Amino acid sequence: MNEAIKKIYGERKKSSRKYDQGLVIVIGGSKIYTGSPVLSALGALRSGADIAQIIAPERVADIAASFTPDLITFPLKGDYLTPEHLLDLLSLTRSGEDVSRGKIAVVIGGGIGRDEKTKETVREYVKKISVPVVIDADGIYAFEERKEGVSVSFAGKDNIIFTPHSYEFYILTGKDVRSVPDDEKGLIVKEEAKKMETTILLKGETDFISDGSILNENKLSVPEMSVGGTGDVLAGITGSLLARGVRPVDAGTAAVSINCLAGKIAAEKKGDSLLATDVVEKIYKVIK
Repeated sequence: MNEAIKKIYGERKKSSRKYDQGLVIVIGGSKIYTGSPVLSALGALRSGADIAQIIAPERVADIAASFTPDLITFPLKGDYLTPEHLLDLLSLTRSGEDVSRGKIAVVIGGGIGRDEKTKETVREYVKKISVPVVIDADGIYAFEERKEGVSVSFAGKDNIIFTPHSYEFYILTGKDVRSVPDDEKGLIVKEEAKKMETTILLKGETDFISDGSILNENKLSVPEMSVGGTGDVLAGITGSLLARGVRPVDAGTAAVSINCLAGKIAAEKKGDSLLATDVVEKIYKVIK
């Protein structure tokens, strides 16, 4: 277990109760993309969260509920997220904040699609909540830097962490770092995080995590983790750490380490047959 992880995990108090290790709400999925929220929620649970709740369109929520009884699901009418769901999203988040005694985080974006109504809903939701948030995958497109009238400034929202890969980073910031050397890439991530007043976890062969002040790196690369879904697991792990009260830059740093180390352990046996669920099932070996 590396130092970033050691700082977070220790022996639990004998008096521990439900929600002491946090509640993670996962908002995502659409008619076509049903697996992403499940992978994020499982990543959150395996990395120590006490409860993971999925809020998703009906088909997604039903599939998630049938996958394992460990997941709590709340179905929304329709095939994808729209503004008509906003009141439910806010109400469920506030209820979660109350019941968890403030130990809560949200993961939003995986599999939600890029319909304009969906992106509008994501923006309005994030503006109206105060709990820590991981914005991942399609959720990043709601904050496209070059889209007229969309602000990516989150003054007072220092509890948000974006988790883009290189192209999503371009969507978010307008900066194409795909051919940029690592030393320069890290400085760009730090600069953009400072500009946005938020935390960015740029995924890649080397992962960069910055809140505009601190810049951390993860150089452990597991080629087999190019399989779909491992980023969803990472988002869930990050949400789990945020729900524990870990600040975003430290949560992102520890989460990429947990994800990659679990992936490395899984890849030793599975090789090219590695699945995202294999990574989930090895998280315990990293944090035990």
